[in-house]
Amino acid sequence: MKLKGAEVLLECMKEQGVDTVFGYPGGTVLPIYDALYDSKGITHIMTAHEQGATHAADGYARSTGKTGVVIVTSGPGATNTVTGIATAYRDSVPIVVFTGQVSLKLLGKDSFQEVDIRDITSSITKKNYMVEDVKNLAGIVREAFRVAVSGRPGPVVVDIPKDIQESEVEYKPEVDDLAVSKNKIGFNQREFKDRLDEAVDMIDNSERPVIYSGGGAVISGAQRELMELVKKIDSPITCSLMGIGAFPGNNKSYMGMVGMHGNPCSNYAVNNCDLLIAIGARFSDRVISKVEDFAPKAKIIHIDIDSREFGKNISEDISIKGDVREVLKRINKKVKNASHEKWMHRIKQWKSEEKDPFEKNCRLSPKYIMNCLYKITKGDCIITTEVGQNQIWTAQYFKFLKPRTFISSGGLGTMGYGLGASIGASIGNPGKRVINVAGDGSFKMNSVELATVAKYKLPIVQLLLNNHALGMVYQWQDMFYNKRFSSTELGQDVNFMELGKAYGIEAFKIESNDQVEEVLVKALNLNKPVIVECNINRQERVHPIVPPGAAITEIIA
Repeated sequence: MKLKGAEVLLECMKEQGVDTVFGYPGGTVLPIYDALYDSKGITHIMTAHEQGATHAADGYARSTGKTGVVIVTSGPGATNTVTGIATAYRDSVPIVVFTGQVSLKLLGKDSFQEVDIRDITSSITKKNYMVEDVKNLAGIVREAFRVAVSGRPGPVVVDIPKDIQESEVEYKPEVDDLAVSKNKIGFNQREFKDRLDEAVDMIDNSERPVIYSGGGAVISGAQRELMELVKKIDSPITCSLMGIGAFPGNNKSYMGMVGMHGNPCSNYAVNNCDLLIAIGARFSDRVISKVEDFAPKAKIIHIDIDSREFGKNISEDISIKGDVREVLKRINKKVKNASHEKWMHRIKQWKSEEKDPFEKNCRLSPKYIMNCLYKITKGDCIITTEVGQNQIWTAQYFKFLKPRTFISSGGLGTMGYGLGASIGASIGNPGKRVINVAGDGSFKMNSVELATVAKYKLPIVQLLLNNHALGMVYQWQDMFYNKRFSSTELGQDVNFMELGKAYGIEAFKIESNDQVEEVLVKALNLNKPVIVECNINRQERVHPIVPPGAAITEIIA
């Protein structure tokens, strides 16, 4: 049957199992939006800004395991997605961004709202396309979805000129299985058999093992295999920021994050272990800090689907490429049951020695807020965060029990991410409690998306930790720049109670610890959009912290 290009696009989306898209209309995507008007099976969520749409698609993808989809117009519509695309790229999130483009005959003539979005996004996408012939449209769209989810996931951009959207073409439905099932890269047993056997021997001979889990364990759905390995070899486990949730945070073997803001126990364990098993984790600068002093006593096994991560920052002894779930299945079959009583006792001691960075007389403690939130929800919720102190406090003190429940910008560190991501998480998980933990600086960057929350009546709690400062930058200026607070003291510049009222969103304020539980219970039970502003003292700090360039055991507690 003959369809217009815009209609082909929507049909191809349906083939891929897409039922929700996020976007913002404009001149060069009018044919797509006209097709959406009559289309059944695809829900369009209109955000307040294209960046918000991209973050929403990202949050949708992270929380559901599906591919997020964005539709925006050309020029500023396309360029407004760049930060969201880069965020998804750095954290391996599958999203497909469809950008409108001026008609083919207008390309290269500095036409109104013309930009070369392919060149702009070439370094932050797995692949991008320009559709120059309507006959190729269906094939490109299908390939885009396959690329987004295959191997290490990531964003893909498809640029579609307006006249391609309007042109007619013969459309033939794809009858094969969905892209998700066609491009699963597992594990090449034949290629890595020797490496696998060496790794198993290394694990069996270890006396002080540590498992280091990253975002790859979340993406591959390896939580059962991870738990089995921890139990079988009697090992403590730590994680990266992106690895939170792959292993339950209330388990006795869990030590918390490792690195700059890692739990002291994790940092000490890594630097005293004789074997570090890195599973779907990057060795980022925030994790390793001083390279020569990172895990100095350990042999390192690195399992990852992306071989480009091998040897990038740390030299490992054994590298195994493959889907971490598939690799772990094979390791678990081969490794011997072990007991490391002495080592686990030392881990327990380090845990018991960790200090509470907040004084007992702290008027309003971020740790207490997170503890109350966990107590009320029992961990059954999805939490998105902005970036800064709010992000780290959440990662440190909330016990995440399941994967895809901690949604945060790790690799890029994108302020303004959390609100958009919470929209996507809420849309993708109806009936699930969604809380966005924000700092005042980050929240203001994309607070316009409160309009989206209000429009769709999304029952998201915006938990705003307001210290009237750019908290993390302020903390660094305090600790490392002789208290020269340059442009980081924000003051009472926004009345967030009135801001909520402007959008028709109910708002509460918390001033002290004794108000926390009551207000949070009330806010969570309303089942509608809510803002909860917590007035945090500007002097509260994220601890522990490892100074830049120091060994991860050189902790300021």
